[in-house]
Amino acid sequence: MTRRIPPLAALRAFEAAARHLSFRDAADELCVTQSAVSHQLRSLETLLGQELFARGHNRISLTRAGRAYLAEVAPVLDRLARATERVGRTAERLSVRATPAFAARWLIPRLDRFAALCPEVEISISTGLPPTDFSDGTDVVIHWGADPVAGARVAPFFASPRGPVASPALLEQRGHPSHPAALATFPLLRDEVMDGWSDWFLAVGAAPPDRPTAPSFAHCELAMNAAESGQGVALAYLRLVERELADGRLVRLFDGESGPYLIYSVACPADRQDEPVIAAFRDWITAEGRAAGELPDDRGQAVAILAE
Repeated sequence: MTRRIPPLAALRAFEAAARHLSFRDAADELCVTQSAVSHQLRSLETLLGQELFARGHNRISLTRAGRAYLAEVAPVLDRLARATERVGRTAERLSVRATPAFAARWLIPRLDRFAALCPEVEISISTGLPPTDFSDGTDVVIHWGADPVAGARVAPFFASPRGPVASPALLEQRGHPSHPAALATFPLLRDEVMDGWSDWFLAVGAAPPDRPTAPSFAHCELAMNAAESGQGVALAYLRLVERELADGRLVRLFDGESGPYLIYSVACPADRQDEPVIAAFRDWITAEGRAAGELPDDRGQAVAILAE
């Protein structure tokens, strides 16, 4: 089978010029002259029998054909670059981005298990908050919730109930509340992503406080840090603080809980979901996330979704 493929130099010139909407900037990026870029583009347009750029005075814009061609060419060049990088490595690499709470309290303490399973993989962990995207080259994102993302595979894997926790220092100072309603006299730290206090009080049969009694925080990790320093009671995702409860840094105040809530999914670009390293990490973290049994094996809706 004979493939009708334009020269790579022409495709690179087209993609760079389309991205910058400038022949000069494309030439600077590719370290060639502007006339060389123009020549490559004219040759490509002749081959295709279509004008890709509308050329005006000191400006260019993509034609309809140019926009359609860019949508096809750019992902191909990206995949070619990734494939070339992977072949040139002595070890596979995987970059993972997660929320600060999940990375620090759950993922990092378990990374040695993944290393034992895939010793040839060099894993890089970074933190960030929604929205989920892969524009910075991240391979896998630990996605908040389960909402779909255009162009990505999103697979739920981690659910947790919630319950109130506090530091031993706070309880020594104020005493252990004898019943849930007594929490109304404590500073109740709030998570702005999903406050959840009203749901918890209703779940244990108590009336929620009439008004907030403590500061709010941008995400649950900041609320947990405040609770650990004795500033109030946090409504924790209990599966994220198992170590802190076990070693006594935090104390669970009551057995009553709300949820469980589906809080994390593993997300990757849909066109890369079958790459061996991504698939290996997805399978491993899914198994780890289901170890406590809150998330059904059939990924059914037996858990509450945060977006509700």
